[in-house]
Amino acid sequence: MTFPYRLLLLCSLVGAVGLASTPLNSSSVHAAASCPTPALSRFQRHKVARGETLESIAQRYNLVPVTIIDMNPSLRNGKVTVGSELQIPPYNGIVVEVPRGQTWRQVAEKYQVRADTLFEINGCQQDPRIVFVPRASGSPNRPITESPAPANTESSSPVSIAGYPLQEQASVALPYGWQINPTTGEVFFHSGVDLLAAVGSPVQAIAPGTIVFAGEQGTYGNLVIVNHSGGLQSRYAHLDSIKVTVGQKVNEGDLLGTVGTTGQPAATQPHLHFEVRSSSDLGWVAEDPKSYLK
Repeated sequence: MTFPYRLLLLCSLVGAVGLASTPLNSSSVHAAASCPTPALSRFQRHKVARGETLESIAQRYNLVPVTIIDMNPSLRNGKVTVGSELQIPPYNGIVVEVPRGQTWRQVAEKYQVRADTLFEINGCQQDPRIVFVPRASGSPNRPITESPAPANTESSSPVSIAGYPLQEQASVALPYGWQINPTTGEVFFHSGVDLLAAVGSPVQAIAPGTIVFAGEQGTYGNLVIVNHSGGLQSRYAHLDSIKVTVGQKVNEGDLLGTVGTTGQPAATQPHLHFEVRSSSDLGWVAEDPKSYLK
């Protein structure tokens, strides 16, 4: 079931998170910082101009026509009317109503999409009733989870990166994946790994790349983001100091900053919050950092 005319009124109900038996009613410390604006809050209005067609409008927004039809039932005949206003979603997908008590994993399995991707695209909020489910441009029933890298990604054939963000092997304070917040008891998706290290410890790039962000970013605190070849990205959060600037090229082992306690760390001991993400039409999707650490 789609709800094209209720979207703006229901944006505050969009949300996400849960385990196999947990309803969609929890939140995440790091996810809130790493999430984009909820998809339902990013809908645009398009006023149809003379000479425009459903196909030309879809092409303008990089969507397939069926996506626009789903959001605008008046277009069931495939015809647009000059002067009419259309709801335009940010991605190909559908808007669905979530039954009460539905778990996040059940929603993800039903629409064949990664649970954490669905969680992030819906803003990592609580108690959702209406959610946006992305789908492949070529199929109205199969959601998308992967796609080309954004323009600022290092361009080359896909490669594997591996390195370590600290000078010495560190104990893991909080691993990647679905976790229980030790302070609040809430279930949340931890988008990276927390590596215990003393404040002031050097933080280094795990592989060659380009600095695309270096500054303060919400609950991440002081954050450095490096884009690597093959559509991969690494993030280094809660830093005390930052030693690089945007646009700077770095090599494996180069100093990015120092460990700190800025932002809102999930673990109580000083640590580095480290993430690896891969590019997609939905933004940067979190991957398990374990396979990229050596």
